[in-house]
Amino acid sequence: MLIQNKSPYIAHVFVCTNDRGGARKSCVDGNSQLVKATLKAAVEAKGWKGKVRVSTSGCLGVCGEGPNVMIYPQKFWFSGVTPDDVDAILSAIERLMSEA
Repeated sequence: MLIQNKSPYIAHVFVCTNDRGGARKSCVDGNSQLVKATLKAAVEAKGWKGKVRVSTSGCLGVCGEGPNVMIYPQKFWFSGVTPDDVDAILSAIERLMSEA
């Protein structure tokens, strides 16, 4: 039986870790796995676990602009993300947390 629920998260962060094996540019080529790990650790350190979810995403369709990170349901999209950009993404999440 299908049950529709409201998301339990204030923000759900998807980090593309698509790997095309060198055939074409993909998000994993830009160290997106480190971006995800860094975001996940920071969310836990800030005590946001249970309110913010960081998940791996497959291809989001714009690998040429990647690595890509999106936040839902707010529809925030970040492209060309590096591990150095994690603080800016965390700031965006923090603003969302304060509005919730």
